Amino acid sequence: MSNLAKPDYIGHRQRIKEKYEKSGMEGWLDYEVLELVLSYAIPRKDTKTIAKELLSRFKTLNGVLDADRKELQGMNGVSKHSSLFLNLLKDISVLYVEKGIHNKDLLSTPQLVYDYLKVSLKGLTDEEFKMLFLDSRNQLIAMETLKTGTVNRSIVFPRKVVERALYHHSVGVIVAHNHPAGSLEPSQEDQDITMAIREALKTVDIALLDHIIIGGNDYFSFKESRIEIEG
Repeated sequence: MSNLAKPDYIGHRQRIKEKYEKSGMEGWLDYEVLELVLSYAIPRKDTKTIAKELLSRFKTLNGVLDADRKELQGMNGVSKHSSLFLNLLKDISVLYVEKGIHNKDLLSTPQLVYDYLKVSLKGLTDEEFKMLFLDSRNQLIAMETLKTGTVNRSIVFPRKVVERALYHHSVGVIVAHNHPAGSLEPSQEDQDITMAIREALKTVDIALLDHIIIGGNDYFSFKESRIEIEG
């Protein structure tokens, strides 16, 4: 019985893993990173081709990781299993950054907050509203997603904000939401919600420290823009 030749991609998978083991990912192209990642979820296919097709559709590695699961599964060669694996990678990256902001004075290191919010809110197709609850040392007690809305709409009830802030015994609160369309300009609704939350929190001696909007690859901070929120 003759031996069957092994598919070319098997040797290539081994070479790319050895390349990573030897020198990490410095200087790698997006398709190479994605090719290696997919090799752990897709056992018997040429993942280079799949990686390039995903990047052709979603443009960047970030775009692939931000993509909706159903959109991923609509791509040739991407199963439910591999789409879940890609979603898992994104969620792990969010969790990694989230863990990095614990036990830090978040008012003295605001970039950590912005980095976390950009990772967790960027690429979402619906608006999400997050709350970060801080103690008297400006350290994180907890964070919650308060409301998930439809595109370009996020309705937040100040009473609920106060309820969750009191539940966590917080001294200060940072709120944030995303603009799926990418615009950073705060709408009139954004400004009205900010003022309503500020006034509601004042009734229980809790400070609204900032309202941050995530859009595209950047953010808008009410505090940095000197829009009064604590008055």
